[in-house]
Parts: sequence; C-alpha cells; structure tokens
Amino acid sequence: MPVRTTARSGIRRATNTTATGLRATAVAVLAAAALVSCTQGQTDGGLRADPSAPSATASPSAGPAESAESVENADQAEQAAGEATEEPTAPAEPAPELVRDAFATLQATLGETCTPGAGDCAYFLGRVTQELTELDEAMRADPKGPGHFKQPLADMKVLFGKLGKDRSTPHLEKFFTEIVSTRDGINTWMQDHPDDYR
Repeated sequence: MPVRTTARSGIRRATNTTATGLRATAVAVLAAAALVSCTQGQTDGGLRADPSAPSATASPSAGPAESAESVENADQAEQAAGEATEEPTAPAEPAPELVRDAFATLQATLGETCTPGAGDCAYFLGRVTQELTELDEAMRADPKGPGHFKQPLADMKVLFGKLGKDRSTPHLEKFFTEIVSTRDGINTWMQDHPDDYR
C-alpha cells in the first residue's frame, strides 16, 4: 500500500503541475486574444472605431486615390507609433536644481566656518564651493534667464576663475576669504530678491 500511495501522489503532483501550466497558458492566450480584438476594433469598424476614418476593409468600389491615401495614413501611423515606442539611447541628465532649492542649501552654510590651516576646512570649503557651483547652474537654467541673476553670476564667475579646476583643500584654503565673501554677497543679493527663493 505505501508504494501505491507514493505512486498516486506522484501522479497527482504531475497532474497538478500540468493543470497549473495549462491554466497559465490559457490565461496568456485569452489576454493575447483580448489585446488583438481591442486593437482591431479601433481600425476595422469595431465598436470603438473612428467613424470618420476609412475602414480597413474598404469596398472594392473605392477609388485608387482613397486607397493610396489610406495606405499613406497607415504608413504615417506606423512610423509615429514606432517613434513613440523607441527607447532613448542615452539616459537623460538630471535637470539642474531650482534656484530656491540651490539657494536654500547654500544658506544652510551661513552659520558654518573654519580656520584655514587648522585642518577643519576640507568639508566646509568643499561644501560651500559645491553649493555655489550648483546655484550657478540653477541660475543659468532658470526661466528668468541669466540676465536676471547678473550680479551673483558675475561674482561666481570671478571666484571660479580664481579657483580654476583645483578643488583640493590647500588650494581652497588659499581662497578662503573669496569663497566666504562670495557666499555672503550672494546671500545679501538674494535677500533683496525674495521672489527668487520663495
């Protein structure tokens, strides 16, 4: 008897697995059929078809001009659908921050400082320089245009010209006064233009 029970259980398991596979296949086939019927209903006179659009099953009496126009419209629709579904080749770069967001993070540094040469400036100067860079990008990308932010952009241009590409701590410490005064000057300018950060 134990042999028979094991054999029957094995048959039942195989049957259940087969039944589950058949059910999954049936569901997939039904879904595909529904998708096909939905897309055909819109182009061949089905329930959701556009009554002004020429039918895909045009009558044989339709003139060659109508048939050529239908083929041309179908080609254009296929091309538009192909363009809409194409994957972008390169990921889009994130948009610059809004001016108010970039300014808020710069403002967060107002209570901070460091002592050049004491070993505590790496984070502070690096952060302020980064915040100024992001604010510069945000102001240039703002819908008001760079002309609206003429003074802060000019101040940052002078600072970035002095700093060059070197963002090492010893180099930034040499320009401690310029970095902090640029930050403070931009803060003062922005306080006079509250519509830019509220």
